[in-house]
Amino acid sequence: MKKVLVIGDSCEDIFRYGTCDRLSPEAPVPIFKPTRIIGNGGMAINVFENLKALGIDCDIITNDIRPVKTRYVDEVSNQMLLRVDEKDDVRQINITVLNSIQFGDYDAVVISDYNKGFLSEKDIEQIIYHHQTVFIDTKKEMDEWINGAEFIKINEKEFVLNEKFLKGFYENDVIQTKGKDGAVLNYTERFPIEDQHEVRDLSGAGDTFLAGLVADYVKNADIRSAIRFANRCAAWVVSQKGVAVVNPDKV
Repeated sequence: MKKVLVIGDSCEDIFRYGTCDRLSPEAPVPIFKPTRIIGNGGMAINVFENLKALGIDCDIITNDIRPVKTRYVDEVSNQMLLRVDEKDDVRQINITVLNSIQFGDYDAVVISDYNKGFLSEKDIEQIIYHHQTVFIDTKKEMDEWINGAEFIKINEKEFVLNEKFLKGFYENDVIQTKGKDGAVLNYTERFPIEDQHEVRDLSGAGDTFLAGLVADYVKNADIRSAIRFANRCAAWVVSQKGVAVVNPDKV
């Protein structure tokens, strides 16, 4: 069985669902009546859980004390009314932990960097140096420290911020996700979503895409096949409420 290591920031995702039937008489805001609460691990943990769901033997190194993202969601429309973020910064990875990683045990390393403080640019550079198959999804502004990574996964907004660097200095594969328009490999090769689903919630879709990309690549060593599979995973997961883990029987 293929084995993957996930390294990066994690959070707790909490969804408070409820009903909104009237406005407050005190201010023009909806009155929210809670009906249920769903919680799960997010960010790097979401990548990790999706990889496991897809049959990949997986380890994770992440922060123990996690930020909490609480979303208040209307039960009927699935419209998010408010998001509250608490404890948003995390402690940097212990250098002893980083130096003790047995990189040779893994077929691939996934860096899921939400730029909350767990990984510095130097930490990422060290990880990339020690493994030849690194997938990275980072919220940091990119520079030469990222050059050795074999694959960069990036969304449209992040691509605009980093386009000059990527096209001018980065030499390996760039996979840009484009929501309902699928994905693009190396700026020109397009991969549309084959089976569209009704979108109910975009939360965690990028993590699911990354997990699908890695899971298929470590099995088949074909990045184009991996992008198509990742598209299917992300297209299914956005049809679910909240941060859902992909069901391999549905993709």
